[in-house]
Amino acid sequence: MTPGDIRITAEPIDNGRCKFLVSEPLHAGGVRRFASRDEALGSPLAEAIFAIPGADVVEVIVSGNLVTVVKQSPAPWPVVGKAVGQAIRAAVAGDRPAVAAKPAPAAGSSGTADDALYERVADLFDQQVNPMVARHGGRVELIDVQDAVVMVRMAGGCQGCGMADVTLRQGIETMLHQHVPEVRGVVDITDHAAGSNPYFAAAKK
Repeated sequence: MTPGDIRITAEPIDNGRCKFLVSEPLHAGGVRRFASRDEALGSPLAEAIFAIPGADVVEVIVSGNLVTVVKQSPAPWPVVGKAVGQAIRAAVAGDRPAVAAKPAPAAGSSGTADDALYERVADLFDQQVNPMVARHGGRVELIDVQDAVVMVRMAGGCQGCGMADVTLRQGIETMLHQHVPEVRGVVDITDHAAGSNPYFAAAKK
């Protein structure tokens, strides 16, 4: 497959965060989160995105065919997105896997802390978050916890809903901060474009 055959759809969440949905799977081994250039070493896709000039990228999350990019620069996503698209195409066309396998956590590293956090967050989702979301016909899946950042995927009525990001930010983050204060943030890795209520349609005023 040539890089030109790859379709990439950008879904900006806000000026600092954008999701890129790619027609080809990029990483099959769960969720990989990169919070620095050093962590990106060995994963050509993440290396290339961190190297985009002027974007000031601070975080890259890859799950299946979804890439979430977090930047600090004020540059608009239509400008930065073109460079991200080029980075994705180059990584897919390269000889090495676009994203390296997740390294095994060293003894005493944050991996064990993340595992403990995962258990507590999973309990909270079962007991409080999903009963709340179920009233709106939706469901939130806990995908992973890495470096105290919770990865979630929306399903049911939440997938593709223009209010999904508001629900996530306000309701779920508030619950997590109250019950599991060690959590540093929440990342939505849902493919909202595939939902029954497309995100863009809901976002039009």
